Amino acid sequence: MSVTRRGFLAAGGALLAAPQVAPSLAQTARWPERPVEITVGFVAGGATDLDARLFARLLEPRIGGTVVVLNRAGAGGEVALGAVARARPDGHSLATTNMPGFLTIPIERQAQYKLEDFTGIANLVIDPCAVTVHEQSPYRSLQQLIDAAKARPEAITFASPGVGTDDHLEMVLIQEATGARFTHVVFQGDPQLRTAILGRQVDAMGLNVGPVTATPDNLRMLAQAGAERSRFRPDVPTLRELGIPVEMASERGLVAPAGTPPAIVAKLREAAADIARDPEFVRVLESRFTFPSFEDGDAWFRRLAATRTRYQELWQKTPWSQR
Repeated sequence: MSVTRRGFLAAGGALLAAPQVAPSLAQTARWPERPVEITVGFVAGGATDLDARLFARLLEPRIGGTVVVLNRAGAGGEVALGAVARARPDGHSLATTNMPGFLTIPIERQAQYKLEDFTGIANLVIDPCAVTVHEQSPYRSLQQLIDAAKARPEAITFASPGVGTDDHLEMVLIQEATGARFTHVVFQGDPQLRTAILGRQVDAMGLNVGPVTATPDNLRMLAQAGAERSRFRPDVPTLRELGIPVEMASERGLVAPAGTPPAIVAKLREAAADIARDPEFVRVLESRFTFPSFEDGDAWFRRLAATRTRYQELWQKTPWSQR
């Protein structure tokens, strides 16, 4: 590690450790005093970005203020989450989360944030992972793809939007269950993944059921990793049906920096619960072939703490950054 790199990490640690000054009660009462920013860790146009923009539009009338979406792509969402972890906890800086990357990134490396840097607002959406190839791919089934990756270890490429993301861990778990070995190729978001697979630059990709189903042209979904078949793609078998004991999905939620005043957190949670029941929210999500999955912030973060323990155990057995 170079001196410059060490200096950067030290500076980042100092920023994370620096105490944030909470706003006064008077400021809390006036919230929001300026636009509320929702920072998304992936490029515009992807599933997380679209969810955030829908939520932002529905949030505005519920809090009586402007809500804007900022895209800060990089490191599987770490750049955005790190920025919001360091933001002033005054209710004007929020971030989207993507499970499991939200938990796995700090496990696999010295990250710019940890779970305790945030207060949970709510989990909102779930979208199972899928394994997809080009329509003209020689692989007509998941078994054929796996057989090729076993016959020629690391010759078959598998793309995902980042190390430790749900799509990457899906690949890791498939490898562990089958003995196949892929070469992992990272892109910054859904549009880049789609371009790569349509351009035949990679053999297969991990991308969720929703975005693949929304624009399926020239794509073949071989399997998906939900607990059961999706009503949006009843033709596609689950991994479990195919004898691979793997379930994996993208869960997308919203967090605020730790220390955000309880009154503001309560307002945001109340708004999120109301949005989750909003017929327009449900209709738009389902039009994108994804499922609403509301979970209040406290219950959600208790589950995340338990899930983190399981991912830490998996890391000890299978350090996925090496795969």
